[in-house]
Amino acid sequence: QAQLVESGGGAVQAGGSLRLSCAASGYTRSWMGWFRQAPGKEREGVAAIYISDDHTYYGDSVKGRFTISQDNAKNTLYLQMNSLKPEDTAVYYCAADWGPVRYPLAPAEYNFWGPGTQVTVSL
Repeated sequence: QAQLVESGGGAVQAGGSLRLSCAASGYTRSWMGWFRQAPGKEREGVAAIYISDDHTYYGDSVKGRFTISQDNAKNTLYLQMNSLKPEDTAVYYCAADWGPVRYPLAPAEYNFWGPGTQVTVSL
């Protein structure tokens, strides 16, 4: 089964940048994504990537600021976050699934999850 571990979370000031990493192991994946959840809020899709062709999807709130990418040789997923805002504060989760995935940014589509890493953006 897939195993995912996130790293790179931390505290930054608004306007700053942060890069998250997700080390993956296990079965061959079709989709991977980044999701986040703030206290009292629903888990939301941030970005997703189709492993085979690197096609990417982004949530409206992060378009133009975040970039998802992969290093397939190292089985690592990345999320480069720029121009961070306080509203980006959340626990960020890496997720994976064999697929097929109809809605890449829908959390329910994914069956394998990492434990999460905290991202805190201050004013």
